[in-house]
Amino acid sequence: MRAPYHPEMSRITALLRSLTGQIILGMILGALLGFALGPATAPLGEIGKVLIQAIKVFATPLLFFAILHAVVSTEVKGRHASRMLGVAILNGGIALAIGLTLSNVFRVGDHLAPLFSGAEPAATPDQKINQKIEFAKVIAGFVPTSVVQPFAENLALTVILLALLLGFALRRLKKDPEVSAVAANAESAIQLCLRATEIILTWVTKLAPVAVLGAVAFAVGKSGFESLKGLTYYVALGLGGLSLHVLITHHAWLLYLGRSIPQFWREAREPVVYSIGANSSLATLPLTLKALERLKVTKQASTLGACVGTNFNNDGILLYEAMAALMVAQAVGIDLAFADQVVVALLSMVAAMGIAGVPEAGFISLALVLSTVGLPTESLPLLLTVDWIIARGRSAVNVASDMVVSMAIDGPVRPSKRRA
Repeated sequence: MRAPYHPEMSRITALLRSLTGQIILGMILGALLGFALGPATAPLGEIGKVLIQAIKVFATPLLFFAILHAVVSTEVKGRHASRMLGVAILNGGIALAIGLTLSNVFRVGDHLAPLFSGAEPAATPDQKINQKIEFAKVIAGFVPTSVVQPFAENLALTVILLALLLGFALRRLKKDPEVSAVAANAESAIQLCLRATEIILTWVTKLAPVAVLGAVAFAVGKSGFESLKGLTYYVALGLGGLSLHVLITHHAWLLYLGRSIPQFWREAREPVVYSIGANSSLATLPLTLKALERLKVTKQASTLGACVGTNFNNDGILLYEAMAALMVAQAVGIDLAFADQVVVALLSMVAAMGIAGVPEAGFISLALVLSTVGLPTESLPLLLTVDWIIARGRSAVNVASDMVVSMAIDGPVRPSKRRA
């Protein structure tokens, strides 16, 4: 006799099988362990550090292969391509400005200080006031002492530079009849390495629930539930910043283009809601293209903006990275000067473009940005406990950005099209 079907149990089972459900479960179990065992949970905190180290190890080659493949394989020409890049860079710059401004104004990082109390760099309160990123060293890091050094030390800026140089060199070789066949094989090999690295990093992120369990158990065992209060402010400011970017930037574009804001959201609702559930703007692409078709965006513009440009239209990731990096600096008592914040912003922009297609892309690229500019990453697993919430906001903003950029490529609506 077949057992009765219970939809509620089916939904619970599906949730527990998902990465989100496992992270939530890890957070609950970690809190209970920390409450029960107290300071004895200290060894569990090392689990999160191992995960972050693994992410940095594989994220650096992923960034290299992603940028290398994009430079070698992408053929984007003409007026529409320059418009796409211009709009994406402008929107990304606004997103970075919003993220940095909100972090400077509200200083939520101060509330995260208990979570980063054991992180390096350690200093006395007087010393922390004068601490800053060594800007000259960051610039000097552009030129490595060897080809291996950037990968061994996770120097994202240098890895990006190497990928660009090698990519443009291979593009030139593709046009040389004597070696064009070899260059084509090299392009296939690069694509294979990129895909393999993406798969490995996907496996690594599946360990996130275990890292979350250890990080929460350590935090609660050390300082009690009070230490987790700062995460509430962190989530609130993250979601608030993402919402502000949509309200200001995307709506400004719609008004400039002569588009109806209510009509846009009627059509964008389906892909945006789906992206929140799927936690991926890439997985939402078919729905995004259908919504753009209903909005009467030309096929050329929608393909360029939402397909080719999906690695450039990462406003959600950019805003999050800039905001979170500054929060981490505040949490360890480092006041970043304006020039330091510009370095963080520029690095965030390039890193987000490089690894936007993998799970937890924003969190992974944040780890790269922090390690490159010398900020601590040891307590990042604690941020991962709530990142699944902000990640869905990032995906929704990225989908809306893909649609807005596609419409911007199409240009302002003509009166005849507006009446239609």
